[in-house]
Amino acid sequence: MNRNKQVSQDVLATKGLRFANYIIDQIVMVVLGGAIGVLIALYTEFTGDYGLYDVFVESDNTLLDYLIGYIISLIYYTTIETLTGRSLGKYITKTKVVTHEGEKPTFDTILIRTLCRFIPFNHFSFLGEDGKGWHDSLSKTYVVEVKKFEEKIETEFELDQIGKLPE
Repeated sequence: MNRNKQVSQDVLATKGLRFANYIIDQIVMVVLGGAIGVLIALYTEFTGDYGLYDVFVESDNTLLDYLIGYIISLIYYTTIETLTGRSLGKYITKTKVVTHEGEKPTFDTILIRTLCRFIPFNHFSFLGEDGKGWHDSLSKTYVVEVKKFEEKIETEFELDQIGKLPE
């Protein structure tokens, strides 16, 4: 699509859009966690086996709660961003993840990006002037506004075609 061209500052998502992505995606993951809890409760009711319910739903184990949250986050971001380049938050805000070259990221790139989200204080890394998080920098990805990004690609393509003879 945007072959060998770097993503420019003018198409990057704003800090406000990035924050909205974060809030929306956090809500989605809480809903997913609740849905998993409901499924475990239903399983328990149908089978009479309360072991799973006691461990995952009734437990007051904070470490286990964090672990489950990380697993949900890992599966959510890795799956949806690998398949579409966008999380639900990014769909709503009309943004997407691209590589440094403007291409759709590979599974490996998205996995690195997702794992970097677990770095302590990653959320504060957005406070810098460029508004890029560590999970962006370390994975060499960008979050761009889809409309601006696609318009820029189209403009660059049209400029490249000036003076070329039709084939």
